[in-house]
Amino acid sequence: MKGVTVVTHPLVQHKLTIMRKKETSTAGFRRLLREISLLLCYEVTRDLELTTVEIETPLAIMQAPTLEGKKLVFASVLRAGNGLLDGMLDLVPAARVAHIGLYRDHDTLQAVEYFFKAPSDLGDRLVIVVDPMLATGNSAIAAVEKLKSRGATNIRYLCLLAAPEGIKAFTEALPDVPVFTAAIDEKLNEKGYIVPGLGDAGDRMYGTK
Repeated sequence: MKGVTVVTHPLVQHKLTIMRKKETSTAGFRRLLREISLLLCYEVTRDLELTTVEIETPLAIMQAPTLEGKKLVFASVLRAGNGLLDGMLDLVPAARVAHIGLYRDHDTLQAVEYFFKAPSDLGDRLVIVVDPMLATGNSAIAAVEKLKSRGATNIRYLCLLAAPEGIKAFTEALPDVPVFTAAIDEKLNEKGYIVPGLGDAGDRMYGTK
């Protein structure tokens, strides 16, 4: 699909399979989500621009590569997005963080916003939105549109699983925002859950129902 990157790295796929198993414990699910987020973060940041700076090693002075531009922003869609956020911050500890509170109305499946907090200079930074599940696409679209309304222009969307319906809705609404995911599953069920999926990522991560 145009604008969609599926991360097929063997370690990503192996860890995702374990996460899908219904017998995987809350602690195991949380640990695996943090581990897989490191690998996904590696892919979504693969083409960051570099510049050079002069440094001195114990042996010589050299021109060495370093990231160019302002720090990244990781925008977590609460609450499940924090499971990806934690691991990504391990890899990029200097990143700024935005939080977007959304919940899905179970009758309409539409996203309802209840919280938003982000750095003020989003227009000068690459913003990576993180949320484990791209199901209907409604929450993802709402999150990105909120960031755009606050000035963000360079945005990427990172999820663990996606449904074809969510991919279609998202890419049609936001063709300028690339999507990165570990897998595109079969479909959505009548309740808007990804099938075969892995259940509700937030419930499995926090041990709630």
